[in-house]
Amino acid sequence: MLSKRTLAVLGGALLVVAGAVYPRAIKAQDWAGQEGSTTNGPTVQDYLNQAGADAKFVEHGALKIDGRAVNCGKRPTVLNPNFDSWGGAFPGFLILNTKKITGLTTAVKLYVYSHECGHQFVGPDESAADCFAMRRGVRWGWLDAQGLEDICAFISQLKGDAVHPPGPKRCEDMRKCYADAIESGKNQSASAIPPAVPVKPSPPPLPQQRSLAPKQ
Repeated sequence: MLSKRTLAVLGGALLVVAGAVYPRAIKAQDWAGQEGSTTNGPTVQDYLNQAGADAKFVEHGALKIDGRAVNCGKRPTVLNPNFDSWGGAFPGFLILNTKKITGLTTAVKLYVYSHECGHQFVGPDESAADCFAMRRGVRWGWLDAQGLEDICAFISQLKGDAVHPPGPKRCEDMRKCYADAIESGKNQSASAIPPAVPVKPSPPPLPQQRSLAPKQ
């Protein structure tokens, strides 16, 4: 029979090994920061096994949020009501906490999803992921001024930590990103309109002029 001391040492060793295999695998802020890599995080299947029976895998292109189809390229989403935040991201897949996002406005839900999608493109920086969500919301047509107010009301309640700026600061930064996205959209629309070409007056018709077909 193993002594209590031996068991304690073995137990500690197992915890170290588990931590080496899945270092902090459940926290959103521990996203590895390398798109497509699983060297610093679980694969989607490993995560599903770890998350338990309540987690649900949703293939890319199949997810809808309040009836609106969403996607993050070809990355799938795991719906996990036991996740520690509203949403999260690991390299190659997203996580949404279906319990926490219930009751949020559609704009806030789409912001949560787009923010986590942003990590797949801009890395672990939270402010950059917020700005990604603002640009996507404007470009895809789901974010307007009221939606921004909903997002700010939601995010401003949150305290900051080592990787997340305080909520009010995030709101301030997102307002700037939103304004820049709106202005950029206006400029693109203006540049898409070709300059007006002066129309030369038609010469007077010849007497009893005939044409091949009626004027169009």
